[in-house]
Amino acid sequence: MGEFSTNTALLFSVVIMFLTVYFSYRGFKDKVFFEKYLFRVDNILASKDYKRLLTSGFLHANWFHLIFNLYAFFSFSEALESQMGSGQFLMIYFLSLLGGSLFALYIHRNHGNYSAIGASGAICGLIFASVALFPGISIGLILIPAQIPGWLFALIFVAISIYGIKSNAGNIGHDAHLGGALTGTLVAIAMNPEIIFYNYIPILCLLTPTIIFLYFILAMPEILLINNSFSSRNDYMSKDEEYNLRKFNKQKDIDRILDKINEKGLDSLTSKEKELLDEF
Repeated sequence: MGEFSTNTALLFSVVIMFLTVYFSYRGFKDKVFFEKYLFRVDNILASKDYKRLLTSGFLHANWFHLIFNLYAFFSFSEALESQMGSGQFLMIYFLSLLGGSLFALYIHRNHGNYSAIGASGAICGLIFASVALFPGISIGLILIPAQIPGWLFALIFVAISIYGIKSNAGNIGHDAHLGGALTGTLVAIAMNPEIIFYNYIPILCLLTPTIIFLYFILAMPEILLINNSFSSRNDYMSKDEEYNLRKFNKQKDIDRILDKINEKGLDSLTSKEKELLDEF
């Protein structure tokens, strides 16, 4: 693992926290800014706005959502950056964020309006990199005083994530959580392959059920049973915020359709665009 001065041990943890607070706060105050950088399937796949895969990780729905994620982030970032070095820490964080977003993009590739925000995927990557790297680690759960072994936490986490993805339960990005956790584990193994031999139990507890689940959703995607036309993992977003965001998105779609009619005529619209215009 990397070595460096203790004076800079937490430099990038602090930088990430500062940027997350800054961009989240801007998003609270400016819905146009929020809309520009959140994760949305249509903007990524149709408009090729790939920056959203990463920028969405710096936005949050409200102060509770932000503070919850910052608490979880700092609980694990301190040990990881101190022990591994800033370079490896940053790779785990941003690759986990990207891995979580890409997994969510695959799961919801047919749901154009699916939107998402939050650093949870990256934080899950940090948590499971810690589980893989530090033998005997125990994980404490908020509101539950007892701690549980890392291998048991991994099993519970995977089970909840798979159930959440299959049932589309709640307003939580289970897909990004699982994708981030898997990515963080794999990156940690790639950086320190020896951990497979001395800490294999928690690694297998995460990788085995996750890989089996990935096989089934690739071979038989119908098992996901996700058929909603609009879904969101904007964790902790109020009903009013969700309504306003949907209204903003619909108005943006209508403006785009009207611009297209102005440039190419009514016949250039697709059947979906015509239905949306009729509905409006």
